[in-house]
Amino acid sequence: MTEFQIKEDGRTMIPSVFSHAGKKELVLLQYPQLQALDMVKHCFTTRMGGVSKNEFSSLDLSFNRGDDIEAVKENFRRVAEAMEVPAGQIVCSDQTHTTNVRKVTAEDAGSGLTKERPYHDVDGLITDVPGLMLATFYADCVPLYFVDTKHRAIGLSHSGWRGTVNRMGRATLKAMAEAYGTVPEDVWCAIGPSICQDCYEVSEDVALEFEQEFSGHGSEIMYRKENGKYQLNLWKANERVLLDAGILPEKLILPNVCTCCNSELLFSHRASHGRRGNLGAFLCIK
Repeated sequence: MTEFQIKEDGRTMIPSVFSHAGKKELVLLQYPQLQALDMVKHCFTTRMGGVSKNEFSSLDLSFNRGDDIEAVKENFRRVAEAMEVPAGQIVCSDQTHTTNVRKVTAEDAGSGLTKERPYHDVDGLITDVPGLMLATFYADCVPLYFVDTKHRAIGLSHSGWRGTVNRMGRATLKAMAEAYGTVPEDVWCAIGPSICQDCYEVSEDVALEFEQEFSGHGSEIMYRKENGKYQLNLWKANERVLLDAGILPEKLILPNVCTCCNSELLFSHRASHGRRGNLGAFLCIK
């Protein structure tokens, strides 16, 4: 297996290989810190181990980008098998760059995969139901994992630049507090693989939104270039969102894998100029 390019020292996610007889090896990324809690199953997918072809090669999890539907269903089935969760227990987001968070119950099982979703415009999912596998999708945007060990509840949210500037992490914690009594001090949170600052150039109008929202922290999360555009650090911005929301620094797991730097192993919208599939973040209470 090709090595990932790792940003900074140490690894916060490590690859795990799941072998299938007569099939390609399925490679998933996992956090040792979340595994050590022994409360959840989780992963972040790579491009490896699926059946999709061409620009979708090979573990594409998108039903709306032109890939063969049956291939995508088989890719989901392989992830479900590796996570030891029935595919009918997966609950999929309906991402439109909002900060909308849905409380997921047993009735939602299979939504977006084995049955139509009864909801729209949902970028975050929360639940306290064991066995339901939350799923959100990526190709440069930021995955946020939440595990409340006290109330045995979880959250999984998609945070692109719009979600980040509107503090999706805070919105997810607020939804968990209202639904389950979650307090940030009890939550382990992980920022998943996504585009790094070196790869993420944005226009001045986007930079101004971040400058206004993160007043006093602008220099931490972006810098201006000679061409008038900016390099934006979504990792640092989400770190600030989560710390401001009350997550303890010792329970915040930071990212070090860039989707764009590793575009042969991970789907990247920017690296592929939009010709790509979707990666998936998955999280389930045992």
